[in-house]
Amino acid sequence: MDLIRAFNAELVYIRSPFPMGKKGLMLKDGKLSPSGGELEQMIAMWGPAAKPGDQARISGIIIKDKSIHFEINGGPVKKQRWYQRIQVGGSGGMTSVAPSDPNANPRGSYVDLVFDKYVPELGPQQLKDLLRPVFDFNAKSAVEAYLDTLPPKVRDAIKGHHVLVGMNREMVTTSKGRPPKKTREKDGETEYEEWIYGDPPQDVDFVRFVGDEVVRVETMKVDGEKLVRTEKEVNIESPTVAKTSSEPAVRPPGAPSLRRPGEEPDPSSPASKPASGPAPMPRPTSPDPGSQSPVPN
Repeated sequence: MDLIRAFNAELVYIRSPFPMGKKGLMLKDGKLSPSGGELEQMIAMWGPAAKPGDQARISGIIIKDKSIHFEINGGPVKKQRWYQRIQVGGSGGMTSVAPSDPNANPRGSYVDLVFDKYVPELGPQQLKDLLRPVFDFNAKSAVEAYLDTLPPKVRDAIKGHHVLVGMNREMVTTSKGRPPKKTREKDGETEYEEWIYGDPPQDVDFVRFVGDEVVRVETMKVDGEKLVRTEKEVNIESPTVAKTSSEPAVRPPGAPSLRRPGEEPDPSSPASKPASGPAPMPRPTSPDPGSQSPVPN
């Protein structure tokens, strides 16, 4: 009970991404699961409930036989407030005093701290140390908590307000702030966005993004010197999105159509392409009753 009172409603900074949905994280022996590509795929499909550097509130703690369940920001399952369960009856039936929105989605998540056989006796500091992979209880700001989750090379670059090829947008924003100017251009078939920092007679940085990744950094010095970096300087894992097939779907024979009676199909449309395999034999319009074969059961 002392641990529940000490940690319930505690504000923490997030160190690991939490996925939305009913499946959260499991922490055992200092290792998180799911992690890596599986966690990235979940976040790509359902979205993040919390990202590294975000501030969250521990909204629920349940101590079980072999684990301690920590919910953040209300947890993954929508819960009703006490006043939303109050109903008033009359001749017209029962009516809720404060009806809840059935379309409102929960945006919280959870982590289960799992032990081998049973939950041991723990002090507050011991529990904070065990939760260190997911929660930062000591950070003074979101930036400090976010920097602590990055590789040392990226962290040092951000502290020095530098941009490295391979960074993502969040890292560049943390390092240089929001760009005063943005441009969108196209290099052949590749679309890119350029963030511009600085104005003459100071150094001017042109940071080029393709998607969420920095692919080129150009710096125009005050003395006219031009420095360009395109070689990747840091590797950052990014969420993978499930790819859809590029082949057009083949329209099955006899499928419903929006064409008017007598309207010819568009030959360039993939839906007008015939399905693979042998074409079905046409039925006779006026079969001879004496020669018709019986329909198999």
